[in-house]
Amino acid sequence: MEKRGAFFSYIAWKQRLVFWIGAIIVGLVIVMMTSLSEWAAQTYRSLSLQYPWFDFVIPPVGMGFSAWLTFRFFPGSECSGIPQVKAALDIIGNQEDRSKLISLRIAFGKMVLPIMGLLSGASVGFGGPAVHVGASIMLSLGRAIKFSPLYMEKGLILAGSAAGFAALFSTPLAGIIFALEEMGHTLEERISSLLLTAIIFSGMTAYALLNSYIYFEDESLIMPFGKNWLAVPLCGIAGGFLGGIFSKIIVLGSRLLQRTGISVVVIAIVCGGIVAIANYLSNDATVGTGYQQTKAILHGMHTMDVSYPFLKMLATGATFFSGIPSGIFVPSLATGAGFGVNLAHWFPIAPMSAMILLSRPLIFRVCCNCR
Repeated sequence: MEKRGAFFSYIAWKQRLVFWIGAIIVGLVIVMMTSLSEWAAQTYRSLSLQYPWFDFVIPPVGMGFSAWLTFRFFPGSECSGIPQVKAALDIIGNQEDRSKLISLRIAFGKMVLPIMGLLSGASVGFGGPAVHVGASIMLSLGRAIKFSPLYMEKGLILAGSAAGFAALFSTPLAGIIFALEEMGHTLEERISSLLLTAIIFSGMTAYALLNSYIYFEDESLIMPFGKNWLAVPLCGIAGGFLGGIFSKIIVLGSRLLQRTGISVVVIAIVCGGIVAIANYLSNDATVGTGYQQTKAILHGMHTMDVSYPFLKMLATGATFFSGIPSGIFVPSLATGAGFGVNLAHWFPIAPMSAMILLSRPLIFRVCCNCR
């Protein structure tokens, strides 16, 4: 009887509705962001084909302006966003400090500025921004409803971040794993049930709107036992090594730039110049999230130059160092897919599709540990 009364209580349903409605809103926002991201990248490519000077002028100017907007009007929205969410989870009872990391203002900047980065030719990932936006929206909704501190401090932030991740990939299971593994927080039973339902609502909202996975569809293949399986350790070692190098560059480069005291705008302009070179050398294949390039590689739509994964890493790293809101989730998947093609050409011991699928998540997984 006590459980039944709790199920029908006003407070319990208020909590459920906030989590569920918030998750649906997060799903809608992430769908909008991902749809705009593909439009922005394609717009840049179309204009660069018409105007030869585009690749050398727009990235430095656009990324410099985006960095200025980021640090002038949206401080706290810079870079990935996952470190900010993790830091906000550790803040107890201080809403002012948490507002510097998670707020509607930051969410707005995280939605708009990555699109500006893509229009500037940058290699922008939406994994971190989706997490940051989801946490900001959910926490802001909880504050508007005047939730208890218990739910505001952990439950809403964790639910929003995981819901954003689930919506990005249209996979509730990925959101659940992200909440448990990446955020690293355990919650009491009541919050955990609300968290799981919020993740499911957000992921299914995204899937229902697009009627497909936003980024990557289910890919599977059968690989008979034999020498083909040598591709597993090969891709594991090579992909992990490449991902480890990239992670080291990101971590050490970020520390070095913080010590120099150089203006963030100057750094962004220089990084824009590096992005411009990568775009030019790759015929604009490094522009955007990397989704279209990865899909083309997986489905054999066209061949990729051997330099693509390394140029994609260069463009992604330069975009990250510029300080504009951007993650490395999907760009690292594109890098892994391109590297898998190279391994298949250099060591033809297994079908190319198998080596792509093996290499794609490995670099992604290693790079994610550097945030």
